[in-house]
Amino acid sequence: MGIEFQGATKRYPGGTVAVDSLDLTVEDGTITVFVGPSGCGKTTSLRMINRMVEPTEGAVLVDGKDIRDSDPALLRRGIGYVIQHAGLFPHRTVLSNVATVPLLAGWDKARARRRAAELLEIVGLPAELGKRYPAQLSGGQQQRVGVARALAADSPVLLMDEPFSAVDPVVREGLQDELLRLQSQLGKTIVFVTHDIDEAIRLGDKVAVLRVGGKLAQYGTPADVLRHPVDDFVASFVGRDRGYRGLSFLSAKGVRVEEVPTVELGREVAGQVGEWLLAVNSAGEPRGWLPPESFVDGVLSEAELAAGGSLYLEGTPIRGALDAALSSPASLGVVVDAEGRAIGAVTARQVLDVIENHPEGVTGRE
Repeated sequence: MGIEFQGATKRYPGGTVAVDSLDLTVEDGTITVFVGPSGCGKTTSLRMINRMVEPTEGAVLVDGKDIRDSDPALLRRGIGYVIQHAGLFPHRTVLSNVATVPLLAGWDKARARRRAAELLEIVGLPAELGKRYPAQLSGGQQQRVGVARALAADSPVLLMDEPFSAVDPVVREGLQDELLRLQSQLGKTIVFVTHDIDEAIRLGDKVAVLRVGGKLAQYGTPADVLRHPVDDFVASFVGRDRGYRGLSFLSAKGVRVEEVPTVELGREVAGQVGEWLLAVNSAGEPRGWLPPESFVDGVLSEAELAAGGSLYLEGTPIRGALDAALSSPASLGVVVDAEGRAIGAVTARQVLDVIENHPEGVTGRE
């Protein structure tokens, strides 16, 4: 279900223009990200779609129909909406929060609660959390509940207004991964608002960069925006390191994964260490590095390890491989498989050699 902005403008009394003649088409089944600095009209544009903000001029069409022809309340019930801090009802359980939308749609209570339980599982939350209240959840768990509630409308359209900006970077990355996983299964038409260009590039099939005053500066694939910014504003916004960001679209095919010496936590170790050793647990998951010249006499514990840097998931874009190598105290980027087990390591030099010799440069999504 596509969305089309046709000269959509929002002008407030006094003359302030929040959105200025926005012309843009969101393609069916894709993630389109609105990104830009504060005051550029990102959220206002998003809220035009469900009539939380009425355009002063122009039109917004959903599935080819002008939204002004729909009752606002009915329109909103049929469009999923996720906001920052989740916006959950504090005095209702998690299950009741998610069941709210089906109940409003006329479902009986038992059916609505069954659907809510299914949705909690879909967004990766254990069933027992359904009995808790929002205050008893972490920030990341609350955001997952917010996504589940938005999906409860079972609408092809999902609006997300900076949904992950209030959580820490590690949780945020996990939520982004979860959204991409859900999208691969559900194929919604998603409009996502963020001020973070890295988040926009990671999530978006298309990225709309807006400038202050609500004007669309550029609209295209993340690779297009990184490689061909249309003006100084876009170039400045996406950053001088946009070449590095472009590695997010380059395959790591050709990067050699070398064997890495390992040592297992909980095992007896005796003597002086002559080289960096990757410490793993009994499942083979990396836990840190044992530095050279370390002397260990007894059972190896995590307290003796140096932090390990980021991990590179085999088969994902090359940016992660380079980051893992650069962030590792051993200058060896740890490569893991889908189960999180260490399978080897890469060096920054190996990664850079592949980048330098890649026939398509660093700007083509593969």
